[in-house]
This record gives sequence, C-alpha cells and structure tokens, in this order.
Amino acid sequence: SYSSYGSGAATWQERLEEKCREAQLHPPVFQIMSDRRGGRTAWSSTVTVQGQNIAARFWYDGQHVHNAKEDAAEVALKHLVGSNPSSPQQSRS
Repeated sequence: SYSSYGSGAATWQERLEEKCREAQLHPPVFQIMSDRRGGRTAWSSTVTVQGQNIAARFWYDGQHVHNAKEDAAEVALKHLVGSNPSSPQQSRS
C-alpha cells in the first residue's frame, strides 16, 4: 500500500522526491517528450531515478503535460518501493 506517505495532498512527484531523499539517492530528473500525431502533438515524460530511465504509461494532450510527469513519478515510485524492500536482511542476487 502506498498510503503510508502521509498527506494525500502530496503529488506523485513530491512523494518520489521524498523517497529519493530518504534513500539518499540523487533527486529524480524528469524529461518531457513529444510525438507528432496527425495534426496534434502528444506529450509524455520519463524520469531518471538510480540511473534508470522510467517512462510514463500514457501520452497526454499538451494542456495536461503535468499529468505525464505525475504518471512517470507514480511508475518510478512504485518501482523504487518494489525494488527496495525495507527489510535490510533481504539481499538481491
């Protein structure tokens, strides 16, 4: 469950930044990308955390490009939490 991050008002980007601070990782770096689709442009985002480039799941209209960053942050946070179990005795081989 990801509800243990305190205030529900925090954005996924804020939660990801906080998780990186806690884990003493470099802050996440977001990159916006666009793709011309017919007469419109679709927007998405990637975020780099721990040297890994993690892509948002969806493409968005230009006026909702902030959602692309939120989407990428959510995917990255879930990845980070899933790949870093809090029990220190567990080792990854």
